[in-house]
Amino acid sequence: MNNTHPDFNELALSIKNWGTELGFQQIGITDIDLSAYEQPFLQWLQKGFHGNMHYMEQHGSKRYRPEELIPGTVRVISTRMDYLPPNTEIINVLQNPKLAYVSRYALGRDYHKLIRKRLTQLADKISVQTNALNFRTFADSAPVLEKPLAEKAGLGWIGKHTNLINRHAGSWFFLGEIYTNLPLPIDTPVTPHCGSCSACITVCPTQAIVSPYQLDARRCISYLTIELRESIPIEFRKMMGNRIYGCDDCQLVCPWNRYAKFTGETDFHPRHELAAAELLALFAWTEEEFLRKTEGSAIRRIGYECWLRNIAVALGNAPRDEKIIHALQNKLAYPSELVREHVEWALEQHNF
Repeated sequence: MNNTHPDFNELALSIKNWGTELGFQQIGITDIDLSAYEQPFLQWLQKGFHGNMHYMEQHGSKRYRPEELIPGTVRVISTRMDYLPPNTEIINVLQNPKLAYVSRYALGRDYHKLIRKRLTQLADKISVQTNALNFRTFADSAPVLEKPLAEKAGLGWIGKHTNLINRHAGSWFFLGEIYTNLPLPIDTPVTPHCGSCSACITVCPTQAIVSPYQLDARRCISYLTIELRESIPIEFRKMMGNRIYGCDDCQLVCPWNRYAKFTGETDFHPRHELAAAELLALFAWTEEEFLRKTEGSAIRRIGYECWLRNIAVALGNAPRDEKIIHALQNKLAYPSELVREHVEWALEQHNF
């Protein structure tokens, strides 16, 4: 391959092969025309469905106009990497109210760092082949419409729950992007295959999927337990069950996830027995323990205060147990008003 005048068709094939070698399950390439997604995104913001995620309304049009975010960008290399760990007893945990359910993506190492590292390695490989490469890598780390880009790049289609679905791999995967000025050949989008299925809409504990392809994040348990830093609205607390960090219900019922593959990345495997930990054990963590055991994990971003808040709600939803009552009472004098409020609510659920 000539470094000065590369064969872009050959380079695109090489990029996909290199991506596989680096642990990505699929690579797609698309142009930067997101005009079809612009109005739906702006309408979503206008409805206030983003809640307190104010970063979604920042950066002007850079989120849906890649060339404004990174001048010179003409193509986006979109990637996906499976993250579902094996043997995580998903249903057993959800059906046991004394256990804590943590969204499966957050059981292991923080995906941001791993994906960015692999993307940078991929970009470096491309750099060896051409002296014209101008790139930036992203892994849920900038104003990027990653799901629309992945859909355009042929990695899957955006389902009614607003997650990306691949007919051969389900939806248990992370996305990442490389913005580049290389005029690579683009891939063809796939045909959507949700059909008349509405399983994800029906199963959502808080009915956050207000209509097909429309998610009101303010009702979503992932938003409530991760993004929201304030008091969780009382109307949603019982519905949260034992979900203390995120929620996977819409993915669990998706028929296409029968084709999902377990991840081969050991970094995504559970740490500190978080796949099926007891609520009381996690509630007993000191702040020092929380920081130590969530080091390198996406969970750390919510902070210890919200960690206790979320677990208090789950304990309020658990069957009455003297150990639970005792643990909650021990937190009644906790310095944080936010924690105390949710502890008091939990005790009220046990008629205490």
